[in-house]
Amino acid sequence: MSSDCERLSLDPRTVPAPGPRSQRQEAAAPPRWAGLAVLALPTALLGLDVTLLYLAMPALAADLRPSSSQALWIMDAYGFMIAGFLITMGTVGDRIGRRRLLLVGAAAFGAASVLAAFAPTAGTLIAARAMLGIAGATLMPSTLALISTLFPVPRERALAIGIWATMFALGMAAGPLVGGVLLEHFWWGAAFLVAIPVVAVVLVAGPLVLPEYRAPEGGRLDLLSVALSLAAILPVVYFIKDSAESGLSVGSVAALAAGLVFTRLFVTRQRKLPSPLLDVRLFGNRTFSTALSVLLVGLIGVGGAMLLVTQYLQLVMELSALSAGLWMGPPAVMMVVGGIGAPLLARTIRPSLVMAGSLALSAVGYLCLALLPWLPGLVPVTAGYGLVYLGLGTIAALGTDLVVGSAPPEKAGSASAMSETVQELGIAVGVAALGSLTTAVYRGIVAERVPADLPEAAARAVGEGLWAAASAADRLPDTVLVMAKEAFTAGLSAAALLAAVGIAGLAGVCAVVLRQVGVAGDGDAASERDVA
Repeated sequence: MSSDCERLSLDPRTVPAPGPRSQRQEAAAPPRWAGLAVLALPTALLGLDVTLLYLAMPALAADLRPSSSQALWIMDAYGFMIAGFLITMGTVGDRIGRRRLLLVGAAAFGAASVLAAFAPTAGTLIAARAMLGIAGATLMPSTLALISTLFPVPRERALAIGIWATMFALGMAAGPLVGGVLLEHFWWGAAFLVAIPVVAVVLVAGPLVLPEYRAPEGGRLDLLSVALSLAAILPVVYFIKDSAESGLSVGSVAALAAGLVFTRLFVTRQRKLPSPLLDVRLFGNRTFSTALSVLLVGLIGVGGAMLLVTQYLQLVMELSALSAGLWMGPPAVMMVVGGIGAPLLARTIRPSLVMAGSLALSAVGYLCLALLPWLPGLVPVTAGYGLVYLGLGTIAALGTDLVVGSAPPEKAGSASAMSETVQELGIAVGVAALGSLTTAVYRGIVAERVPADLPEAAARAVGEGLWAAASAADRLPDTVLVMAKEAFTAGLSAAALLAAVGIAGLAGVCAVVLRQVGVAGDGDAASERDVA
């Protein structure tokens, strides 16, 4: 094991890497909770940016008049670039300094936000969104890795990561509300300018309260590995998104095949490099690999539920975007309870049992959503979604802490990037898989029940989906629109039932496979950092 001296960078404000420290060293450390407050700001901003654009898209489209292809790229370029560059940026932060990468990324995020806000054309906005994604990929692993530096004590680190995860999720939940308020008073570009005050605070306060950390003997960055990681991840993300929007096609399947081939090439190269972009030996650690799997499967359910519940509130219950956002408030509170309460509970109860219990409650929440055809209304959907979010807060906090805590200190940035990558992929897979299942059930019911005398254009709109049926409501009989709502709810029910089964199984996996992880404070996680 490296000594504390080896882990120090040249910055006088650097604190030792995670590991046992004396009380005197603890007292000499920078103000950790002030540092966490600074890290929470870009974390919430990244969550906000995920959902903020959904409400701004109609006004944006009316102004810039993008083609259908350009509109898709405006929405997707951000997520593509984040997913593609997370692994690279996590490793870059370990090598050049995590605080340095955070500050550079924050400045780039601010500049790209200004470009997006005042973009004169759709092409410029697509480029700005891509730049935002690359900058966002520097911020996500940097904030999480810096938390592992600030909080070397396991029980404090778990709580800090819980707060970090909660801030990201709250940012996502606040997106529709913030977007609705901004669009009532300003133009669509104001949605991007929200980033400017956050970036300013990070750039000013970051150097004062955040420590620097660079991995000892990090080695040079292998550019071929960077290219292979992009070639592995981006085609898979494209396959997921394209399949969700258009169904399976030759192009999307070919992209998936290419992604799998480049994944194999990437892994083979990492095994041969003395200083790899991603140390694949980390996956030999059972805690690391199991926690990643829990995050992936758990976020698949959440991604699908997020899409379907939002549509249910707006299309079936006919709420405005702002009202739907307000009804998402109680689930957001449940997420806060899970994100902050779970690490505190894990100080006396094994994390595996805390995660298993919260996932079991999430399975109950999915069952509540599955019962919506028979128990419709705002209260059942809010209660069910609240239990789903309770599980999200718990696994985001404890699962992420297990991933970061089980990795060696010098690999914290890389481990953080893997955690973020599987969560991004989980949400995308959830939207694609559960969304596709809902659509299949919807179209099967509609095909049997649509009236034969319905005009062709109206019948085509109803057959496409509930969004199209709602937009053509003035041309549809009330009975047909009610039928479309019932068909969508039946599809949501089938997707929620499948998610309930999967999450219940995941609860069992947590309880059994992660049972060796002790409560926070029973000793440092060093024993979990041994990589096979």
